[in-house]
Amino acid sequence: MKNTFVLDAFAMLAYLQKERGSERVRELLSTGPGDSSVIMNAINLGEVYYILARERSAGEADFFIDLIVPALNIRVELNEMQDVIAAARIKAAYPLSYADAFAAATAQKHAAVLLTGDPDFKHVEKSIDIEWPG
Repeated sequence: MKNTFVLDAFAMLAYLQKERGSERVRELLSTGPGDSSVIMNAINLGEVYYILARERSAGEADFFIDLIVPALNIRVELNEMQDVIAAARIKAAYPLSYADAFAAATAQKHAAVLLTGDPDFKHVEKSIDIEWPG
């Protein structure tokens, strides 16, 4: 059975910086296409971009978007109006950042497991499946 996973910015940054939880992200990204599907919302990719640009450099952030993301086994989820409203509904109901609400809404939309180490998602763990790598 194929499993679907959504990565948030926390999970991707852990992977890039080889922090706690990076092994699980690496495992998901290295599976064959029949084993699992990995999705990341474009809003969360933008979040990773600005963090890399701020903490490292715009050049490293561009490298991430232009070369690393296309080389990884990640499907980038673009947002339609219904996706924006789904995230806004989550943001209105739970104390999450707006970007985190997009990760949660993407997980709901695809009946996927959200992979994160961000403790803010504890607020929504009754609404979506969450895997806490560690």
